[in-house]
Amino acid sequence: MFQPTGLTATATPEELVTDLLHDVIDPELGLNIVDLGLLRRVVVDADAGHVAIAMTLTSSACPLGPVIEDDIHTTLSQVHWIDRVDVQLVWEPGWDPDRDMSEAAKKMMGWR
Repeated sequence: MFQPTGLTATATPEELVTDLLHDVIDPELGLNIVDLGLLRRVVVDADAGHVAIAMTLTSSACPLGPVIEDDIHTTLSQVHWIDRVDVQLVWEPGWDPDRDMSEAAKKMMGWR
């Protein structure tokens, strides 16, 4: 069973899920979806074991969306209290590397 590291006992379920999603890598860019800024919203109903994720992709033409979604499901299936994960792709606002990527991701990609 996965035991998250780096989170305090007071971490919210949304923080826990977001922390776990650092393990989901965009296979084309080699960076995690959190640092890439692909997550738009994470909503957790821990009592019901439900996680709803709204995310975008770097491009609407990205063929790897299903791979990333499968990786999200695989990663979150490690948590015993999560029974259902819904992932919704959203396109507004569109992905903007200047706005959305973490500083670490920008540095790794040599972005401005």
